[in-house]
Formats: sequence, C-alpha cells, structure tokens
Amino acid sequence: MNKKHAAIVVASFVLLAATIARAAKRPLQVMPSVDLTRYAGKWYEIARLPNSFQKKCVGEVTANYTLKPDREIAVANRCREANGKIAEAKGTARRADKNKPNSILEVRFAPSFLAFLPFVWGDYQIIALGDAYSHAMVGTPDRKYLWILSRTPQLDEAIYGRLVAEAKEQGFEASRLQKTRQAGS
Repeated sequence: MNKKHAAIVVASFVLLAATIARAAKRPLQVMPSVDLTRYAGKWYEIARLPNSFQKKCVGEVTANYTLKPDREIAVANRCREANGKIAEAKGTARRADKNKPNSILEVRFAPSFLAFLPFVWGDYQIIALGDAYSHAMVGTPDRKYLWILSRTPQLDEAIYGRLVAEAKEQGFEASRLQKTRQAGS
C-alpha cells in the first residue's frame, strides 16, 4: 500500500471514530411521553447488549413493572440460569426529572435505605415504543446498555430489524446485541 492509500485508510478510521464518539455524546432521542399505566405489566426480553449483571441469565428473561400509588414503579426482573434456577432481582423505578419527558426514568436494585445515594440509581430511557405498547427499546445515555422488549416471547423480525436500525442510529453497538432465548423459541 502506498502512502496515499495508507493516509486514506487512517483518515477513514479517524472519521469513523469521531462519528461514533459524537453519537455517544449526544442525548438519546427518547419517547416524548409514555403512559406508564399502559407500560406497566410483563415484558419479555428479546435481545440485549451483554452486561455483567445478567451474565448468568441463559434465557427466559422477563421484567414485570407495577405502578405504585406514589407513581414509582415496582420492578421485578427474572431469568433462568444455566442450572435451571430462576433468579429474581427486585427494584424500583422513578421519573428522573419532572422537567424532562416521563420516558426518562432511573432504576435501583439496591436496598431502599440506600435510595438517597445518587450512584445506586441507573439510567432507564425508553427510546422506542410500539403504538399499542407491544414492544419497546430501552437504553442508557452512555450507550453501554440496551434492551429490546416485547409483550410476547417472540417479536416479528421486521420490527426487530427496525429497532436494531434505530439503535445503530442512536449510537449503540447494535452488532453486539444478543438475542434472548425464551420458552418455546
């Protein structure tokens, strides 16, 4: 490869890295409003970006959200581990900022007596939602975490493809998404 070609290759990589860095720094485009009563209920995880806190989950991952009278949301995440055991993590979600869309939430799984500590709360931003609340995509502004959810154990491949494309547009490494095994799939 001559110097001209090498310079073009290097410039291309620099441009790509800059584009990815810009995408990761811009705020997520979230749903402008979410009816949290309709959002509550059981969701099946269709795919996720790999993360350390779900590394033992091999399938049948679900999240159940229950709206509480104080407008907080009780969270119960479940999954099947390799040994067949069902693991469950219980937490609470709340609106992150009353001056921002209610699709920007924060969630904690730490004990309630630690709720006053800001670092026990994680970002939970709803970035896509089906018209009938049939599917959703949730991510974090740092683009480290992403979940594709459905009200049913399987999601139409065309819808899944659109969500993956949207995740890429929002700056997520969508090529790293791992599909979740659900019972019957």
